[in-house]
Amino acid sequence: MQSVLDLLHQTMSSPWVYLAIFAIAVIDGFFPAVPSETAVITAGVFAATGQPDLLTVIAVAAAGALVGDHISYALGRHGGSRLLARLPDHGRRRAAIDWARRGITVRGGLILTVARYIPGGRTAVTLTMGAASFPRRRFLAFDAVAAVSWGIYSALVGYLGGLAFERDPARGLLLGLGLALTVTLLVEVVRWLRGRRREHR
Repeated sequence: MQSVLDLLHQTMSSPWVYLAIFAIAVIDGFFPAVPSETAVITAGVFAATGQPDLLTVIAVAAAGALVGDHISYALGRHGGSRLLARLPDHGRRRAAIDWARRGITVRGGLILTVARYIPGGRTAVTLTMGAASFPRRRFLAFDAVAAVSWGIYSALVGYLGGLAFERDPARGLLLGLGLALTVTLLVEVVRWLRGRRREHR
């Protein structure tokens, strides 16, 4: 464990960490298997010790998320409707796309902020917005708010964990990831309860 922590310390103290966070956040926009939130939380934990810089972490994470979302939007805009039509009727991806379509119809661009905290929801919403030709300027405005709020949230969750266990980064990282997981689960539970209420109406 100590060797892993030493490696993390070296990585987080390097100026290249900002480029890495940016790249991970970009890729996560259209390939959600990449754990961008974990990377930002980890950087936030170590930011409590002074390196990397917290505000810079927030800025590059938000910028990367914004770029990644626009790539996903562009993929949806150019051939996304055909791609979505090929999805099987029953499956997690189809369910995510259907949820995204309902959310766009009811909440418009605000669904981007909600989707940011739901596993797989971010990509489903941005792809669907592109496929539905959601106005690009409105998408940019809503997505900027979503990306910045996500960057602040993820970095601060890690930072608070780092402050709580300043001498034990491993525990700080576990606390940060635990807080993020708790928030994600709460969002999922609220979404599930609302869905149940609509079904009973």
